[in-house]
Amino acid sequence: MKRAIFPGSFDPITLGHVDIVNRGLPLFDEIIIAIGVNSDKNYMFSLKERMSFIEKYYENEPKIKVTTYKGLTTEYCKKIDADFILRGLRNPADFEFEKAIAQTNRKLSKIETVFLLTSADTAFISSSIVRDVYRHGGDISGLVPDSVPGK
Repeated sequence: MKRAIFPGSFDPITLGHVDIVNRGLPLFDEIIIAIGVNSDKNYMFSLKERMSFIEKYYENEPKIKVTTYKGLTTEYCKKIDADFILRGLRNPADFEFEKAIAQTNRKLSKIETVFLLTSADTAFISSSIVRDVYRHGGDISGLVPDSVPGK
């Protein structure tokens, strides 16, 4: 079975994340959307809310599972028997950052990282931009899936 993990904080999940997951579905038998838990980070949405947003959006997609994890992503991959890490790239800065992580992960664990370029219509979306718009009372409905409440 080709199992991939799509790790992130998903605070909140955006249409950019959805684009990568949906385009990854034909490549893998299962994609585990894994929400990393970092106690040092202040999240806008609770872990329960973030899980709910994702589970609700993918409720009719049997190839998607949603989990949480702490610690190294590579260790979690070993624990759940995932051989691939799925990542999206929006721009050259993302590539440079993600390349270093992928090379380190490969050195530590032999896990392959699969990169997909974001679609042109979602490449500008980031969770931090969405949070900023939301925090200031803006409408995020065009930036997130319907499972995330907009203003």
